[in-house]
Amino acid sequence: MKPFYRSFTELLPRSFCLSTKSFRLSISLIFFLVFLGSTVRAQTSSALLSRSPRDWVVDSAAKELESLKSKEPYLRYRMHVIDAKGDRTRDIIESRDGTVARLILRDGKAIPGEEDQNERDRLKAMLDDPQGFAKHIKESSSGKKIAEQLIRLMPDAMIYTYTPGQPQTGTNSGRPEVVIDYEPNPKFHPPSTTAEALTGLRGRAWIDADSRQITRMEGEIFRGVNFGWGVLAHIYPGGHLVVEQRNAGSGRWIFTRFIERISARALMVKTIGIKSDIDTSNVQVVPAMSYQEAVRVLLDTPLPSH
Repeated sequence: MKPFYRSFTELLPRSFCLSTKSFRLSISLIFFLVFLGSTVRAQTSSALLSRSPRDWVVDSAAKELESLKSKEPYLRYRMHVIDAKGDRTRDIIESRDGTVARLILRDGKAIPGEEDQNERDRLKAMLDDPQGFAKHIKESSSGKKIAEQLIRLMPDAMIYTYTPGQPQTGTNSGRPEVVIDYEPNPKFHPPSTTAEALTGLRGRAWIDADSRQITRMEGEIFRGVNFGWGVLAHIYPGGHLVVEQRNAGSGRWIFTRFIERISARALMVKTIGIKSDIDTSNVQVVPAMSYQEAVRVLLDTPLPSH
Protein backbone atom coordinates (compact mmCIF):
# COMPACT_ATOMS: atom_id res chain seq x y z
CA MET A 1 0.00 0.00 0.00
CA LYS A 2 1.18 3.51 -0.77
CA PRO A 3 1.83 5.95 2.08
CA PHE A 4 -1.26 7.95 2.99
CA TYR A 5 -1.39 11.41 1.39
CA ARG A 6 0.11 14.19 3.49
CA SER A 7 1.42 11.66 5.95
CA PHE A 8 4.20 12.77 8.25
CA THR A 9 6.52 10.69 6.07
CA GLU A 10 6.37 13.49 3.49
CA LEU A 11 8.26 15.73 5.88
CA LEU A 12 11.41 13.63 5.80
CA PRO A 13 13.91 12.69 3.11
CA ARG A 14 13.26 9.34 1.40
CA SER A 15 15.83 7.63 3.59
CA PHE A 16 13.80 8.48 6.68
CA CYS A 17 10.38 7.66 5.26
CA LEU A 18 8.41 4.68 6.52
CA SER A 19 5.71 2.75 4.74
CA THR A 20 2.17 3.41 5.89
CA LYS A 21 1.96 0.30 8.03
CA SER A 22 5.49 0.38 9.39
CA PHE A 23 5.51 4.11 10.07
CA ARG A 24 2.23 4.07 11.92
CA LEU A 25 3.25 0.92 13.73
CA SER A 26 6.54 2.41 14.93
CA ILE A 27 5.09 5.80 15.86
CA SER A 28 2.09 4.22 17.53
CA LEU A 29 4.20 1.85 19.58
CA ILE A 30 6.27 4.82 20.69
CA PHE A 31 3.26 6.95 21.58
CA PHE A 32 1.96 5.01 24.61
CA LEU A 33 0.17 8.25 25.19
CA VAL A 34 -1.63 10.15 27.87
CA PHE A 35 -5.33 10.97 27.86
CA LEU A 36 -7.61 8.76 29.99
CA GLY A 37 -10.69 8.91 27.76
CA SER A 38 -13.68 6.67 28.54
CA THR A 39 -12.45 4.02 30.93
CA VAL A 40 -13.84 1.62 33.46
CA ARG A 41 -12.46 1.59 36.97
CA ALA A 42 -11.32 -1.84 38.05
CA GLN A 43 -8.87 -3.35 40.43
CA THR A 44 -5.64 -4.72 39.01
CA SER A 45 -4.08 -7.51 41.04
CA SER A 46 -1.36 -6.28 43.38
CA ALA A 47 0.71 -9.26 42.26
CA LEU A 48 0.80 -7.82 38.73
CA LEU A 49 2.03 -4.51 40.09
CA SER A 50 4.83 -6.10 42.04
CA ARG A 51 6.97 -6.01 38.92
CA SER A 52 8.79 -2.93 37.73
CA PRO A 53 6.69 -0.93 35.21
CA ARG A 54 9.68 -1.01 32.90
CA ASP A 55 9.57 -4.82 32.90
CA TRP A 56 6.10 -4.70 31.34
CA VAL A 57 7.39 -2.37 28.65
CA VAL A 58 10.32 -4.69 27.95
CA ASP A 59 7.88 -7.60 27.53
CA SER A 60 5.51 -5.58 25.32
CA ALA A 61 8.36 -4.35 23.15
CA ALA A 62 9.49 -7.94 22.66
CA LYS A 63 5.96 -8.93 21.64
CA GLU A 64 5.77 -6.11 19.10
CA LEU A 65 9.13 -7.10 17.64
CA GLU A 66 7.81 -10.64 17.26
CA SER A 67 4.75 -9.24 15.47
CA LEU A 68 6.93 -7.35 13.02
CA LYS A 69 8.73 -10.54 12.03
CA SER A 70 5.82 -12.98 12.15
CA LYS A 71 3.55 -13.50 9.13
CA GLU A 72 1.19 -16.16 10.41
CA PRO A 73 -1.65 -16.58 10.72
CA TYR A 74 -2.59 -14.58 7.64
CA LEU A 75 -5.54 -12.21 7.85
CA ARG A 76 -8.20 -10.64 5.65
CA TYR A 77 -9.90 -7.47 6.76
CA ARG A 78 -11.42 -4.17 5.71
CA MET A 79 -9.51 -0.96 6.35
CA HIS A 80 -11.58 2.22 6.53
CA VAL A 81 -9.55 5.42 6.14
CA ILE A 82 -10.68 9.03 6.42
CA ASP A 83 -7.95 11.54 5.62
CA ALA A 84 -7.09 14.33 3.20
CA LYS A 85 -7.90 12.06 0.25
CA GLY A 86 -11.42 11.38 1.46
CA ASP A 87 -13.37 8.44 2.90
CA ARG A 88 -12.22 5.08 1.52
CA THR A 89 -12.54 1.41 2.43
CA ARG A 90 -10.25 -1.33 1.10
CA ASP A 91 -10.53 -5.10 1.18
CA ILE A 92 -7.10 -6.37 2.27
CA ILE A 93 -5.58 -9.85 2.18
CA GLU A 94 -2.21 -10.83 3.62
CA SER A 95 -0.36 -13.35 1.46
CA ARG A 96 2.94 -15.20 1.80
CA ASP A 97 4.45 -12.66 -0.60
CA GLY A 98 2.95 -9.51 0.88
CA THR A 99 -0.30 -7.62 1.34
CA VAL A 100 -2.71 -6.91 -1.51
CA ALA A 101 -5.67 -4.53 -1.37
CA ARG A 102 -8.70 -3.56 -3.43
CA LEU A 103 -10.61 -0.31 -3.09
CA ILE A 104 -14.29 -1.22 -2.59
CA LEU A 105 -16.09 1.72 -0.96
CA ARG A 106 -15.93 5.49 -1.15
CA ASP A 107 -17.96 7.59 1.29
CA GLY A 108 -19.57 4.39 2.50
CA LYS A 109 -20.89 3.42 -0.93
CA ALA A 110 -19.65 0.99 -3.57
CA ILE A 111 -17.24 2.70 -5.94
CA PRO A 112 -18.73 3.48 -9.39
CA GLY A 113 -18.22 1.16 -12.34
CA GLU A 114 -15.42 3.06 -14.05
CA GLU A 115 -13.39 3.39 -10.86
CA ASP A 116 -13.97 -0.26 -10.05
CA GLN A 117 -12.78 -1.25 -13.52
CA ASN A 118 -9.61 0.78 -13.05
CA GLU A 119 -9.05 -0.98 -9.75
CA ARG A 120 -9.61 -4.38 -11.35
CA ASP A 121 -7.20 -3.53 -14.18
CA ARG A 122 -4.56 -2.52 -11.61
CA LEU A 123 -4.91 -5.84 -9.81
CA LYS A 124 -4.84 -7.86 -13.05
CA ALA A 125 -1.62 -6.10 -14.05
CA MET A 126 -0.06 -7.24 -10.78
CA LEU A 127 -0.67 -10.88 -11.71
CA ASP A 128 1.73 -10.63 -14.65
CA ASP A 129 4.42 -8.63 -12.85
CA PRO A 130 5.80 -10.60 -9.89
CA GLN A 131 9.06 -8.66 -10.00
CA GLY A 132 7.20 -5.37 -9.80
CA PHE A 133 5.13 -6.66 -6.88
CA ALA A 134 8.26 -7.85 -5.07
CA LYS A 135 9.86 -4.42 -5.58
CA HIS A 136 6.75 -2.71 -4.24
CA ILE A 137 6.72 -4.92 -1.15
CA LYS A 138 10.41 -4.34 -0.53
CA GLU A 139 9.96 -0.57 -0.70
CA SER A 140 6.87 -0.59 1.52
CA SER A 141 8.50 -2.80 4.14
CA SER A 142 11.78 -0.89 4.39
CA GLY A 143 10.43 1.02 7.37
CA LYS A 144 10.35 -2.14 9.47
CA LYS A 145 14.02 -1.74 10.29
CA ILE A 146 13.38 1.78 11.61
CA ALA A 147 10.37 0.49 13.54
CA GLU A 148 12.50 -2.20 15.13
CA GLN A 149 15.14 0.35 16.13
CA LEU A 150 12.58 2.61 17.77
CA ILE A 151 10.84 -0.21 19.60
CA ARG A 152 14.15 -1.44 20.99
CA LEU A 153 14.82 2.05 22.35
CA MET A 154 11.53 2.30 24.26
CA PRO A 155 12.56 0.67 27.58
CA ASP A 156 15.40 3.17 28.05
CA ALA A 157 13.94 6.21 26.28
CA MET A 158 11.21 6.75 28.88
CA ILE A 159 10.58 6.78 32.61
CA TYR A 160 7.64 4.52 33.53
CA THR A 161 5.20 4.64 36.44
CA TYR A 162 2.03 2.74 37.29
CA THR A 163 -1.15 4.75 36.71
CA PRO A 164 -2.97 5.50 39.99
CA GLY A 165 -6.20 3.51 40.22
CA GLN A 166 -5.28 1.33 37.21
CA PRO A 167 -8.26 2.44 35.03
CA GLN A 168 -9.29 -0.41 32.74
CA THR A 169 -10.54 0.09 29.19
CA GLY A 170 -13.39 -2.39 29.65
CA THR A 171 -12.79 -3.73 26.13
CA ASN A 172 -10.42 -6.55 26.92
CA SER A 173 -12.95 -9.37 27.43
CA GLY A 174 -12.74 -8.85 31.16
CA ARG A 175 -9.05 -9.70 31.34
CA PRO A 176 -6.95 -7.49 33.60
CA GLU A 177 -4.82 -4.77 32.06
CA VAL A 178 -1.72 -3.13 33.47
CA VAL A 179 -1.84 0.63 32.93
CA ILE A 180 1.43 2.53 32.69
CA ASP A 181 2.25 6.20 32.25
CA TYR A 182 5.52 7.41 30.81
CA GLU A 183 7.49 10.54 30.11
CA PRO A 184 10.82 11.14 28.35
CA ASN A 185 13.94 10.04 30.18
CA PRO A 186 16.17 13.15 30.47
CA LYS A 187 19.23 10.89 30.36
CA PHE A 188 18.23 9.41 27.00
CA HIS A 189 20.19 10.65 23.98
CA PRO A 190 18.49 9.84 20.65
CA PRO A 191 20.91 7.83 18.48
CA SER A 192 19.21 8.84 15.21
CA THR A 193 17.15 11.60 13.63
CA THR A 194 13.99 9.50 13.75
CA ALA A 195 14.49 8.77 17.44
CA GLU A 196 14.15 12.50 18.18
CA ALA A 197 10.39 11.86 18.18
CA LEU A 198 10.77 10.16 21.56
CA THR A 199 11.83 13.38 23.28
CA GLY A 200 8.51 15.21 22.96
CA LEU A 201 6.10 12.49 24.05
CA ARG A 202 4.47 11.42 27.25
CA GLY A 203 1.61 9.10 27.75
CA ARG A 204 -0.24 6.03 28.83
CA ALA A 205 -0.42 2.41 27.74
CA TRP A 206 -2.89 -0.36 28.51
CA ILE A 207 -1.18 -3.78 28.45
CA ASP A 208 -3.01 -7.10 28.45
CA ALA A 209 -1.65 -8.81 31.55
CA ASP A 210 -1.81 -12.31 30.01
CA SER A 211 -0.36 -11.78 26.53
CA ARG A 212 1.78 -8.69 27.31
CA GLN A 213 0.29 -7.07 24.20
CA ILE A 214 -0.74 -3.43 24.03
CA THR A 215 -4.54 -3.10 23.90
CA ARG A 216 -4.83 0.68 23.82
CA MET A 217 -2.64 3.78 23.64
CA GLU A 218 -3.67 7.41 23.87
CA GLY A 219 -1.48 10.42 23.92
CA GLU A 220 -0.19 13.78 22.98
CA ILE A 221 2.90 15.53 21.75
CA PHE A 222 3.42 17.79 24.76
CA ARG A 223 6.33 19.79 23.38
CA GLY A 224 7.74 20.57 19.97
CA VAL A 225 10.03 18.05 18.33
CA ASN A 226 12.76 18.97 15.84
CA PHE A 227 14.16 16.65 13.19
CA GLY A 228 17.62 17.63 12.03
CA TRP A 229 17.67 20.69 14.35
CA GLY A 230 14.40 21.79 12.79
CA VAL A 231 15.79 21.96 9.29
CA LEU A 232 14.15 18.75 8.09
CA ALA A 233 10.92 19.09 10.05
CA HIS A 234 9.30 20.36 13.23
CA ILE A 235 6.28 18.84 14.97
CA TYR A 236 4.25 21.32 16.97
CA PRO A 237 2.99 20.51 20.48
CA GLY A 238 -0.64 19.56 20.96
CA GLY A 239 -0.73 16.59 18.61
CA HIS A 240 -3.00 13.74 19.64
CA LEU A 241 -3.00 10.03 18.77
CA VAL A 242 -5.14 7.04 19.73
CA VAL A 243 -4.29 3.42 18.94
CA GLU A 244 -6.21 0.24 19.72
CA GLN A 245 -5.49 -3.38 18.85
CA ARG A 246 -6.98 -6.76 19.64
CA ASN A 247 -6.38 -10.47 19.27
CA ALA A 248 -7.63 -11.52 15.83
CA GLY A 249 -7.28 -15.22 16.61
CA SER A 250 -4.51 -17.79 16.94
CA GLY A 251 -2.46 -15.30 18.91
CA ARG A 252 -2.29 -12.75 16.08
CA TRP A 253 -2.94 -9.14 17.11
CA ILE A 254 -4.06 -6.41 14.71
CA PHE A 255 -4.64 -2.68 14.92
CA THR A 256 -8.36 -1.93 14.97
CA ARG A 257 -8.28 1.84 15.38
CA PHE A 258 -5.85 4.68 14.76
CA ILE A 259 -6.54 8.40 15.16
CA GLU A 260 -3.87 10.93 14.28
CA ARG A 261 -3.91 14.71 14.69
CA ILE A 262 -0.54 16.36 14.08
CA SER A 263 0.56 19.81 12.97
CA ALA A 264 4.05 20.02 11.49
CA ARG A 265 6.34 22.20 9.41
CA ALA A 266 8.38 20.70 6.58
CA LEU A 267 11.81 22.02 5.61
CA MET A 268 11.29 25.24 7.59
CA VAL A 269 8.67 26.41 5.09
CA LYS A 270 5.46 24.43 4.71
CA THR A 271 3.12 23.86 7.65
CA ILE A 272 0.61 21.06 7.25
CA GLY A 273 -2.06 19.46 9.38
CA ILE A 274 -2.13 15.67 9.41
CA LYS A 275 -5.56 14.27 10.20
CA SER A 276 -6.30 10.56 9.80
CA ASP A 277 -8.92 8.18 11.13
CA ILE A 278 -8.34 4.49 10.43
CA ASP A 279 -10.46 1.51 11.48
CA THR A 280 -10.22 -2.18 10.63
CA SER A 281 -13.19 -4.53 10.64
CA ASN A 282 -14.38 -7.88 9.26
CA VAL A 283 -11.14 -9.44 10.44
CA GLN A 284 -10.76 -13.15 9.65
CA VAL A 285 -7.96 -15.69 9.48
CA VAL A 286 -7.30 -16.96 5.94
CA PRO A 287 -5.19 -19.83 4.55
CA ALA A 288 -1.65 -19.13 3.40
CA MET A 289 -1.66 -18.20 -0.29
CA SER A 290 0.50 -16.57 -2.94
CA TYR A 291 -0.10 -12.94 -3.81
CA GLN A 292 -1.58 -14.05 -7.15
CA GLU A 293 -4.10 -16.24 -5.35
CA ALA A 294 -4.96 -13.35 -3.03
CA VAL A 295 -5.49 -11.04 -6.02
CA ARG A 296 -7.83 -13.56 -7.63
CA VAL A 297 -9.83 -13.85 -4.41
CA LEU A 298 -10.22 -10.06 -4.35
CA LEU A 299 -11.25 -9.98 -8.01
CA ASP A 300 -13.82 -12.75 -7.46
CA THR A 301 -15.45 -10.93 -4.53
CA PRO A 302 -18.50 -8.82 -5.49
CA LEU A 303 -18.49 -5.21 -4.39
CA PRO A 304 -20.42 -4.67 -1.14
CA SER A 305 -23.23 -2.13 -1.03
CA HIS A 306 -21.85 -0.62 2.16
